Amino acid sequence: MKKNVILYVLLVFLIVVNVFFLFNYIGNNSGNNINEPQRNRNFIVKELGFNKAQLEEFKEKSKGHHKTMMRLSDEVKELKDVLFNKLSDDFVDESVIDSISGLICEKEKVKEKEVFYHFKMIQELSNDTQKEKFKTIIMDALRQDEQGQRPPPPRDGEGHRPPPRNP
Repeated sequence: MKKNVILYVLLVFLIVVNVFFLFNYIGNNSGNNINEPQRNRNFIVKELGFNKAQLEEFKEKSKGHHKTMMRLSDEVKELKDVLFNKLSDDFVDESVIDSISGLICEKEKVKEKEVFYHFKMIQELSNDTQKEKFKTIIMDALRQDEQGQRPPPPRDGEGHRPPPRNP
């Protein structure tokens, strides 16, 4: 009887700890994702100094942008999951890998165009002074991305080769 009581207490303890962990883990992730676009939106509005009319038009025109970007990101994640699940396959069909990679590229292309046209809309809303400030913000962001995100280009004769393929 003592053994069962100890096991039940331990089981209840583990369930409580797991529920607490999942609640904190899931709760913290979803909160950050929701606030991030709002923070970026507020940054642009604050930096450019939009007036009320510009702000209203900005809000109206950018309603679907966040949803579109989230949908496209989710689709890319799903495609990457499919692609990398192929790692465990004994035989890898290169045409399937090429097809999945091509689909990922198409989704990324659509995402980049969505970002471009969103920024274009912001620029069109702006007056001449705001356009100059916006150009500076975009150029600074691009320089920061280049410095912090991308590896240096390979030197002549160096580079990454693809892994050997199955015969």
